[in-house]
Amino acid sequence: MDDINLSIGIKLRQLRRKRNLSLSDLEKMTGVSKSMLGQIERNESNPTVNTMWKIAKGLDVSFSYFIEEDREKVSIISRENIRPLVEGDGKYRVYPLFTFDQEKKFEIYNIEVEPHYGYESEAHSRGVEEYVVVSKGVLEMIVNDNIYKIKEGDAIFFAADRVHTYRNSSDFLVKAQVLVNYPLISY
Repeated sequence: MDDINLSIGIKLRQLRRKRNLSLSDLEKMTGVSKSMLGQIERNESNPTVNTMWKIAKGLDVSFSYFIEEDREKVSIISRENIRPLVEGDGKYRVYPLFTFDQEKKFEIYNIEVEPHYGYESEAHSRGVEEYVVVSKGVLEMIVNDNIYKIKEGDAIFFAADRVHTYRNSSDFLVKAQVLVNYPLISY
């Protein structure tokens, strides 16, 4: 396993212990099995994007809480240094650019969706909002059973406390930037 999985495991265990939660308690809160949670804590598993969203939602923390690092006042993020989180055998990739900051209450990602693939995201915590800007291709967002086609250079905003889907119905790769705002989160 690599540094990102180690960070996820360490922070998950620290937060669970800080809140005096057993793995069974955490399983009930997140819907992720006790055995999987234990494997993540021990750095024996590479959790999927969907699993991390479930854990973050259950613990009421940001998605990137588990991978964030202390920051300098100026940060340059190089794509070569980012290991993406993947779903669907790599057909949906999330590149964490700016992880959650307690003061600013947001995080920013690049995402890539391969042709003819859709990723259904779990509903996030109450109050969470997403801002998505498409930089390449046409992204279909499904929110509240409505399909929105977002073209290159266009953007969409929606309340993310409900299931939503990022879908690429084209024959070409889709790229987008996603800002996730967590106005109600406090640690």
